[in-house]
Amino acid sequence: MKMVCIFPGQGSQYVGMGKEFYDNFDMVKDLFKRASDIVSLDLEKLCFSGPEDILTSTQNVQPAVTLVNIACYEMLKDHGVRFQAFAGHSLGEYSALYAAGVLTFDQVMELTKLRGEYMHEAACKNPGSMAAIMNFSLEELKEVCEECGSQIANINSEGQIIITGSTEEVNRTIDLCKQKGVKRCIVLNVSGPWHSKYMKLAKDKLEKVLAEQEFDEPATKVISNVDAAYLTSGKEAGEKLASQVCNPVLWLQSMERLIGDGYEVFVEVGPKKVLSGLMRRISKKVKVFQVEDFATLKKFMDFLGNN
Repeated sequence: MKMVCIFPGQGSQYVGMGKEFYDNFDMVKDLFKRASDIVSLDLEKLCFSGPEDILTSTQNVQPAVTLVNIACYEMLKDHGVRFQAFAGHSLGEYSALYAAGVLTFDQVMELTKLRGEYMHEAACKNPGSMAAIMNFSLEELKEVCEECGSQIANINSEGQIIITGSTEEVNRTIDLCKQKGVKRCIVLNVSGPWHSKYMKLAKDKLEKVLAEQEFDEPATKVISNVDAAYLTSGKEAGEKLASQVCNPVLWLQSMERLIGDGYEVFVEVGPKKVLSGLMRRISKKVKVFQVEDFATLKKFMDFLGNN
């Protein structure tokens, strides 16, 4: 049975995430303490008390979600669970690279803190927005984006594509999509035009930091957002992480690649069920689980025990 671990990214956070494991396992407490020291933030307070507006701030939420992803993954490892491949949605790719042995815990925490700071800075200089365009063909949407100056940010499933750009570009795109018969266009509650040309400042800064990092060779398969291809080397990881900041997340293509390669069980590891929901839209044939607390951990372990 081939299993994939998928990690969520920014947008999956909520106040209280990870608390059940933290309250009951010293290993998770230790991870929180180490991470807080590395990024100079009280991540325990941030994750468990918020307030929500402080937690959701880009420079805070990126290390916070990453920490909870890793804590949940370490719980699964502690229970003897081993995966044959990893993937992460946008920010979640850092968790995937940690799980695959490409990045150390210290590196992942440092890099996600910097990524959040650089993206926040870029968004302050170039404000913008994002929107989900539902049930519209990718080719047609690309044409609309080109006409309006917006860009594709995430291809999440056939029925859900996220666009990004300045607020004016995004609004113009929504209007044109509606003229073409699109019924649902949802403006997202985000603080910047992620995965767009307006993130070039963040990309350039992150590129310099990533160039100084040492990346180990992947011990397990990792699929990258930018091209839906498996990572071939540690060095390649840095290049793809930098490229990811201004380019679309090819999530649908990544999941289809894994399904095509015979992976049967997909486990979302980290807060909420965003990726699990997408996976159920992408394929009805695969088994989908999510692990973030005792109840979800038990459900998955029961499945493994019976298979």
